[in-house]
Amino acid sequence: MAELRTEEEQLQALKGWWQENGKSLVLGVGLAVALVLGWQGWQARQEQQSAMASALYQNLMEAAQLQSRDLADDAQYATAQHLADQLKNDFTDTTYARYAALILAALNAQREDFDAARTELDWVLAASEEQDSIRRIATLRKAAVLHQQAATDEAVALLEALGAASFEAEKQELLGDLYLALGQHDQARNAYDAALLAAGGAAQRPLLKLKRDDLSEVNS
Repeated sequence: MAELRTEEEQLQALKGWWQENGKSLVLGVGLAVALVLGWQGWQARQEQQSAMASALYQNLMEAAQLQSRDLADDAQYATAQHLADQLKNDFTDTTYARYAALILAALNAQREDFDAARTELDWVLAASEEQDSIRRIATLRKAAVLHQQAATDEAVALLEALGAASFEAEKQELLGDLYLALGQHDQARNAYDAALLAAGGAAQRPLLKLKRDDLSEVNS
């Protein structure tokens, strides 16, 4: 009988515990299951979105290559612009979107539509929260576009403020070109020298070396 009472007491204690804690336990388990399912669903959506963005980007590159071969092919340009805009609008926070804007900027520059090219580059800069490689490329290209728009002083100021990191050689060479266009030969020589140093020497950039040599006998 003592054992029975003990079992009955244990059963009553279990019932009491369940009444006090059962609902919260069920809710906790349900919440955990919901979180797991929600995470899996989010991952699946992310993978689907990434696959869609990747496919669009591949199509964009193909259209851009075809358009580059024939700048008068307005149909290919329209296709490239449509794909780039779709990536920018539907996948704004992805790297694909920023590369799409860079591609469209390049196509516009080839077509000598420098206003449109600058618009795309400004979009990249606005969409780039940190100073990464894409932002640096966009800054370099914007400086080149500004030069084409006769805003060379603005282009110089943009580059001088740029922390170029692995693009230092490109930055200094472009600065040299800009200084040369402004007739500032000493600054151009210094920039070309800095570009050669950053590039690892004349053997790595023979055309850059020619630019520097052409300035050797030029007075300031």
